[in-house]
Amino acid sequence: MIGFGIGTAIVCLLMAAVLELNKNTLLGWVLLALALIGFVVLFVKVLHEAKWYGKALGWLGWIGVFVLILLLTWPKTKPVPAYEGRTPVRSGVVSLHDGDVRGVVIDDGAVELYAGIPFAAPPTGELRWREPQDPAPWDGVLEADHFAPMSMQPTNLPIYDSLRQIIGYHDYRISLFDNYVAPVSEDALYVNVWKPAGEAKNLPVLVYVHGGSLQSGQPWYADYAGTGLAKDGVIVVNMGYRLGVFGFLATEELAAESENGTTGNYGLLDQIKALEWVRDNIAAFGGDPDNVTLAGESAGAASVSALCTSPLAKGLFVRAILESSTVASVEPPHSFRLFDEAIASGRELMARFGVTTVSDLRAIDAKTLVNEAYTQHHITIDGYVLPETPYESYRKGVHNEQALLHGYNAEESAPFILFSHANRKNFEQKVRGYFQEYADDVLAIYSPATDEEADRYWAAIYGAVFFNYPHYCLNRLETKNGVPVYEYYFSKTNGRLGAWHSGEEVYCYGNVPEDSKLYDAADRALADTFSGYFRNFAASGDPNGNGLPLWEQNIDSARLMELGSTVGMTNEQYLALYAVMDRMSGWDA
Repeated sequence: MIGFGIGTAIVCLLMAAVLELNKNTLLGWVLLALALIGFVVLFVKVLHEAKWYGKALGWLGWIGVFVLILLLTWPKTKPVPAYEGRTPVRSGVVSLHDGDVRGVVIDDGAVELYAGIPFAAPPTGELRWREPQDPAPWDGVLEADHFAPMSMQPTNLPIYDSLRQIIGYHDYRISLFDNYVAPVSEDALYVNVWKPAGEAKNLPVLVYVHGGSLQSGQPWYADYAGTGLAKDGVIVVNMGYRLGVFGFLATEELAAESENGTTGNYGLLDQIKALEWVRDNIAAFGGDPDNVTLAGESAGAASVSALCTSPLAKGLFVRAILESSTVASVEPPHSFRLFDEAIASGRELMARFGVTTVSDLRAIDAKTLVNEAYTQHHITIDGYVLPETPYESYRKGVHNEQALLHGYNAEESAPFILFSHANRKNFEQKVRGYFQEYADDVLAIYSPATDEEADRYWAAIYGAVFFNYPHYCLNRLETKNGVPVYEYYFSKTNGRLGAWHSGEEVYCYGNVPEDSKLYDAADRALADTFSGYFRNFAASGDPNGNGLPLWEQNIDSARLMELGSTVGMTNEQYLALYAVMDRMSGWDA
């Protein structure tokens, strides 16, 4: 019986873990408890005297009951609340161009959050793959207390996402309020607004574009939520925009039916539409429409980089923040393609689905099309949103931002080479595979003596190629055009993401959790410093002030502000590699 008790406890704990990680409804826990009681009673009265196969059938029966419970109490899909607990504290009513909204008060009364405000009509039906249209006005007061659905994107089982949070982020919290999954939808063109609680006027505004390879992501994630900056007097706006095939498909027929002759940049057009919404409505929240900073990380930064040279975005923001990506190099390494490449990819997609017209493609269910996110997630040089490559525009002095803050992390490559580490045996092959005839130049810079050194060198090279070098290109273009540029190098380690790709966001947006043991006092001090730089830059275009360490402009593209265990100016460490990449790409600015 002791063995039975131990085995039952272990199996029950595993079942409970599955229910929690899979976000099953609370009913699942009740049914599991009842099933456990029933199984124990059955074993004590019957199964303990049964043959081994009888006991095995009993165990299999219990497992079968658990599977049934798992399916019957599968997590429901419902909107994510913008508040914690069961009852929101309401804000006052704000009158906007299309109607009145009321948000919620969060963070112990310090911040007001208005979630899920439409900035465009749902891009569904005949509006799929068209320029975003104005939203329909509404009567009464819109209760902006839940976030809108995420843009249509591939999704995973809830248990997969939970395990990824544990393994990748080392950060998982058991809660009674998250037994559901967030919805995804084509109807996702909404903004969220964070502002300081109470009366506000002429505050600086930061508009954020989320990352996710232009395939995934959502505009309310805690790391880059607007709470931290709003407490410090900055109004923050996050937006949803079309992703994957819904945001970046390009076909000749779509270009022909557009009055602007555009195709392939519906996601960028959504971002521009959101910026227009900010221009027309942000004063109602106390923001200054003439003092807007456009910020983004990863693919969001690639989007911001594109909008910096788009004629459609001119006048909608005055400065930009780019974290861990740009498309300003001669041949951007990701999130980017030329028009002919986009059209060819669109033709291939239509052939895969066996359709010949856009009408046929619009008739296909979104849940079927969504898996094409991996083939259609690139900004396109369409002649309208982007008349030419950003590199070409910058060379001509064409850009929208008046000041730039940008940078990259020490371990950008870590999540991308997690399963493709280098050693002395394959290091040269990896280098030659990418650099081709320039490989000898790279191997002269990086000559590993050990497997550990080879792995470290390859991680550095990969990060430089896909993330750091484009920032070096952008810095030189900006300084040539006389734009004040402040570049950072984020290097802080912690118990969570550390200096991996996107690891800086929880710091620069001031959202390091006060109760998390994954961060210490040094992390919280760095968050105060980093978010202080962001706050100052959003207010004036200069990150300095408030007693912060002096952040010098990167006028020679060789000196950056290191933000890590120490804070101060440091030398760019990849200049020798960048020189090879200049020759390789044909850099001429």
